[in-house]
Amino acid sequence: RPGGAAMEGPGDASRAVADWRLAVWTLCSVLLPVLITAWCSFQRSRRQLLIRDIFRKSKHDWHYTDLFGQPSYCCVCAQHILRGAFCGCCGLRVCERCLKKADQRFLCKEIMLRGTAGAPSSMPHHWIRGNVPLCSCCIVCKQQCGTQPKLCDYRCVWCQYTVHDECMVDCLRTEDCTFGEFKDLIIPPYYLSAINQMRKEKRTSYEKVVPYDRKHWMPVMVLANTRSGNNMGETLLGEFKMLLNPVQVFDLSKIGPAKALQLCTWLPCNTVRVLVCGGDGTVGWVLDAIDEMKIKGQERYIPQVAVLPLGTGNDLSNTLGWGAGYAGEVPVEQILRNVMEADGVKLDRWKVQVTNKGYYNLRKPKVFTMNNYFSVGPDALMALNFHAHREKTPSLFSSRIINKAVYFFYGTKDCLVQECKDLNKKVELELDGERIELPNLEGIIVLNIGYWGGGCRLWEGMGDEPYPLARHDDGLLEVVGVHGSFHCAQIQVKLANPVRLGQAHTVRLILKSSKMPMQVDGEPWAQGPCTVTITHKTHALMLYHSGEQTDDDDASSLSE
Repeated sequence: RPGGAAMEGPGDASRAVADWRLAVWTLCSVLLPVLITAWCSFQRSRRQLLIRDIFRKSKHDWHYTDLFGQPSYCCVCAQHILRGAFCGCCGLRVCERCLKKADQRFLCKEIMLRGTAGAPSSMPHHWIRGNVPLCSCCIVCKQQCGTQPKLCDYRCVWCQYTVHDECMVDCLRTEDCTFGEFKDLIIPPYYLSAINQMRKEKRTSYEKVVPYDRKHWMPVMVLANTRSGNNMGETLLGEFKMLLNPVQVFDLSKIGPAKALQLCTWLPCNTVRVLVCGGDGTVGWVLDAIDEMKIKGQERYIPQVAVLPLGTGNDLSNTLGWGAGYAGEVPVEQILRNVMEADGVKLDRWKVQVTNKGYYNLRKPKVFTMNNYFSVGPDALMALNFHAHREKTPSLFSSRIINKAVYFFYGTKDCLVQECKDLNKKVELELDGERIELPNLEGIIVLNIGYWGGGCRLWEGMGDEPYPLARHDDGLLEVVGVHGSFHCAQIQVKLANPVRLGQAHTVRLILKSSKMPMQVDGEPWAQGPCTVTITHKTHALMLYHSGEQTDDDDASSLSE
């Protein structure tokens, strides 16, 4: 037996070694992928930190994308790339590996010329090679550019002209840029340089600076709210920066309209046009900032305002002919053409003062500015419920369709519950000082504009009665009543008329008892007993686009 035990020793040892090898290989097979994954994750995060550092320090407006929307080539190594970085101002596209080289090698659009002697009145083209827009034509031979599957052809970042590699000659490199189709909307960098120098020298004779003296120059400013409605603001910001001077394009989530509008004081009086990209609330925000300019004594610099509707309701935009909503169906170039061709109109703005009732009430009255409408009743209740829901879960409300679906849900709920019934017993209504006897109602709506509730012409109703059309510049308010949420829905599909209570220059509404939902231009709140007084405040200068007429507008124009 001792001999047998001695003979089993080497076998046990070999099995032990085999077990250790198996354990080591198992451990390696488990740890190696983990280590590789950790190493790749570390390198990725390190690379992202380096990219963010370059983005932060760069004069380019770099953005990273995982997939370019069209065939793209790196401007440094000329290789085909699927993902990488692009500049939102000049349009450069580059792979991750060449980002630092591209940032150092290529200049972006200059918003203001620096280090120039005198007051230049022109500047040369700023050519960028490759990735020209699809269907662009060469200014020399008139043939299509960008047709070859490689980095080829040139584009000027200011005038947007394109030219083939073989058509590019020395004279084009040194030729003065004309700023292309939108020269009457662009603020040239040399103009800002000249005005900046004159301000330092405390001179105000801007009339001699080019293109101040150009007859048709109407510089445009773009103010976009990236949080409005369908979240298209971010994309639009980049597209407008490509076509205009980046200094003309503002993100309202980063800079307020009051500060942005100070650029108007650098520009000719009564010529600036402002394009507000957002909902009716954003438009009201900008108009409030313009009113502040009047208070500061800057009335001669007041701009005219156009609207690109990105919100949910967009009733003001619809009234002014800019449509009920924008989803990218119109190119930004056409939007700028529409702004150039739009006609100036006035918009009444109204002061809404809410004074709480009670002998011991020491609080100041709440004061609002109204552009669209004031209401008490079911539509204000829907807006209040929607607002409360959006405050709790804002991430869910990133689509115009979802927003309208939530409104529909709360409207259907109110049809069953009828929280605002017997409103006529709770309120008194005075139009220009005359008491109005109210029928059985659930809601009262005071209108300044033609559209209400996301595209409904409330005052006209079915259009089968000879009532004058509602106007937004006549100093009159239209006052209507509704029997409930179901009645509102009938009016919207032209199956019913509203209860027309009258027109007036001043509206006074007294809430005698209980608490009722109220709203001004979509901003709702729950209000106890009070007196609401609506009086004319001022006019706003707006732009009307006659090319976006609805069926209602066509019918009304034919009847006239």
